[in-house]
Amino acid sequence: MRPHAAIVGAGSLPPQRRTEGASTLGMLARAAKAALDDAGFEKDEIDGLLVGPQVGETPQHVPATVSEYLGLQPVMSNVVDLGGASGPGMVWRAAAAIQAGMCETVLCVIGNHRNPEVPRSPNRNPIREFDVPFGASGANVSYALLKQAHMARFGTTDEDFALIAHWARANAQRNPDAIFHGQPASLDDVLASPMIASPLRLFEIVMPVAGAEAVIVTSAERAKGRSAAWLLGAGEKITHRAVSQAPDLTSGPLKPSMARAFAQAGVDAARMSLLSLYDCYTIMVATTLEDAGLCAPGGFGTFMRDHDFSSEGDMPMNTHGGQLGYGQPDLAGGMTHVTEAVRQLRGTATGRQIADPEFALVTGNGATMSEAVALVLGAEA
Repeated sequence: MRPHAAIVGAGSLPPQRRTEGASTLGMLARAAKAALDDAGFEKDEIDGLLVGPQVGETPQHVPATVSEYLGLQPVMSNVVDLGGASGPGMVWRAAAAIQAGMCETVLCVIGNHRNPEVPRSPNRNPIREFDVPFGASGANVSYALLKQAHMARFGTTDEDFALIAHWARANAQRNPDAIFHGQPASLDDVLASPMIASPLRLFEIVMPVAGAEAVIVTSAERAKGRSAAWLLGAGEKITHRAVSQAPDLTSGPLKPSMARAFAQAGVDAARMSLLSLYDCYTIMVATTLEDAGLCAPGGFGTFMRDHDFSSEGDMPMNTHGGQLGYGQPDLAGGMTHVTEAVRQLRGTATGRQIADPEFALVTGNGATMSEAVALVLGAEA
């Protein structure tokens, strides 16, 4: 597929545990400004806007509220509501809108400050009927079920999963913005961390933080002559919402999503210079490696032992620390994987730059391995 759009700017706010006095709109504005400055674009050049579904200052009319606050008047706008896959999902939607002639340059921005928990809806749905009554309430328990299923089916071990968390923390030591910068975790440290929802331990679970991320997606014509990360392929798939309704507990919708993205780009997983994989929990990385075809089902542990996942290694993965090392700024967690891939492909990942990057795989995941988006980005068109 000939690329019709490219990412030419990226902006991030360093993650924070608390943001008393901050507003979501203010944080989105700061991330958007950083992305515009990085792209060398003026605000008036933005004619498209994609935002996440959670903006604490408004429950509805989100694009209009964000546009007004930022001083934009877009000719295309929308909300992307795919949980942790929302960020990557914005990128291909922006490219599709550009290709359709609806706009030329799109701001994709997502983030949140630490809000009180939203009251649960009393409406009946599969989660309320089949999950919550049996204790599967919240993400920790649901992802613990996925890890337990993987261990039962394939005989994988806690040590296998702990390697994922160890590498995330190790890579975070190269990123001064990471929430766990200065706090590496050995394999033994991960295994000794408190059990939260058996068999998930504390260090296998993301730390929620506040933050915001933004990228600028523009047309191929406008991207010419600029430092850019080109969109070469994309795939998306939703299979369920409640984990009790999942068609498979050891493989997810990222498998067909990645297959479609690879097919569009004309490359396979082995060609990737960077794996920027959504990592809300260690089990998510394990299934993604297997679903990408990088190792056989149940074989991720051996794969982890056979490779070096640092920026200087043979298989760079989540070089910013991933969400397990960098932190998960709410739904913007998925966008951190996009911004890291953009920086690596453009050669601006200071202190952790990969040598001669060519392709990057970016994945996003929402709900309980339910909503999936995969992107293949390239350094060249």
